[in-house]
Amino acid sequence: MEKSDSSPIVYDKSVIDFVTVAVEFCAFLENEEPLPRAEWIDRMLKMLPLLYVKASLLPEIPPTDQEPPAAFVREEDYSRVATRIAEVMGEEDTYLDVFVDDMKYSDQPVAAFVSENIADLYQDIRNFVSVYQLELTGQMQDALCICRENFFLYWGQKLVNVMRPLHALKCSEAENETGAGREDLNGEELWD
Repeated sequence: MEKSDSSPIVYDKSVIDFVTVAVEFCAFLENEEPLPRAEWIDRMLKMLPLLYVKASLLPEIPPTDQEPPAAFVREEDYSRVATRIAEVMGEEDTYLDVFVDDMKYSDQPVAAFVSENIADLYQDIRNFVSVYQLELTGQMQDALCICRENFFLYWGQKLVNVMRPLHALKCSEAENETGAGREDLNGEELWD
């Protein structure tokens, strides 16, 4: 990408850092090679926090007066990513979520899906990355504005919500591998 003097914000270090992580995230989800669930979860738990941090550091930028950038992720792209994640997660795809709007009106837990939440992240982030690949500064600025706004209003919460079940699975798999319970700092077993 060639740096433009008229709009250097789209090439700001914090933006390029986010683009780098976003490209890695999309490439990982688009990869056709199946991974074991433990490895997939481990990689996702390394990418998601980094994605959150980099998105939270994006500079505030006003939209241009141009038409909004085109959406690149088609329904079949979204479905393909969601289906692959659901296959990896298996019976662990569903989890109970308390940070959803429906929970305000229900006295029952609300089910959410790891596959759906991560596919939602993918859709927004892939659209952003695709616009950046065109290297049209005005559209890049609009895509950055939309992505940052959607992070704070929409997908940032989904990102942190989906980390909870992934973390729980990682810890339960680690506990099953060692066959031991939790221990305090002195090595004594803790009871729940």
